[in-house]
Amino acid sequence: MSNWARYLIFFQYIGTNYRGVVKVPPHQLGRKGVQDHLEDAISRLRPLNPVSLTVSSRTDAGVHALSNSAHFDLQRKNDKPPFTEDILVEALNFHLRPEQIRITRALRMPDDFHARFRAQSRTYVYRIALGISNHSLLPLTDHNLCWNLRNTTLDVGAMREAAALLVGTQDFSSFRAVNADMPFKSPVKTLDVASIEPGSSFVHSHFHREIPFWELTFTSRSFLYKQVRRMTGALVAVGRGQLSVAQLQEILEVRDSLAFPQGMAAPAHGLFLTRVDYRQTDLLFSQPTSEEQFVSSGNSED
Repeated sequence: MSNWARYLIFFQYIGTNYRGVVKVPPHQLGRKGVQDHLEDAISRLRPLNPVSLTVSSRTDAGVHALSNSAHFDLQRKNDKPPFTEDILVEALNFHLRPEQIRITRALRMPDDFHARFRAQSRTYVYRIALGISNHSLLPLTDHNLCWNLRNTTLDVGAMREAAALLVGTQDFSSFRAVNADMPFKSPVKTLDVASIEPGSSFVHSHFHREIPFWELTFTSRSFLYKQVRRMTGALVAVGRGQLSVAQLQEILEVRDSLAFPQGMAAPAHGLFLTRVDYRQTDLLFSQPTSEEQFVSSGNSED
């Protein structure tokens, strides 16, 4: 059908006011998921087909995204041609104005493209602010967008030593939280990146005092439920001297979700999904070539 098109969209959101990214069942009152608002914006374009969005990467309540992705189909009325990519972005953002959600990019895709299954990797960044005894002392632009710690320093060397233990293909059972999907998903994951680098406030050049920030970055094709928050919490515990590198290794090797210390997981509000990467050939609407370059929610990688 000439008026039917599948699109891939990249979108950002501040997760504070949403109950996660996926849609909330209609019988549940209160806050909605990001997907609910996206599907509402798509439905305001008056498609002929029922609106159904497939999100690539699930995030929990309070977690943010600088770039998540999803695909959906849209059939226009009266045999109108499909929206151009730029017009679609503008139209959806118009209907999303009241929300802290924005579409950053749209791509026309082949009918068999799947945003979740074609994703090659996902990257999360966890932001930590040091020396902040109360979150009210943070700049407004960092409020609910980082984990503020009273500690003025962390043993970053020990944290990096511990992070190195997590890299590679292994059973991450101890770093996943219990949920309904647990019996159906393998706990074996390949963690490609676990790095700890200096960060900064979003307004570091304009705030009256310097606040030390650290960013923990994790990249994998996929993650287990709350895996990133548990890994972050354990690494911060190492940095605070509450957990030794050897103890973190023991937690990893026991392969038991219940072995993870209660209350050690990092809070949701410091976590950002920053990238969902695809092969460039998977993003071409025309016949794919043999190129194996990667393109992500940001710029193409050389």
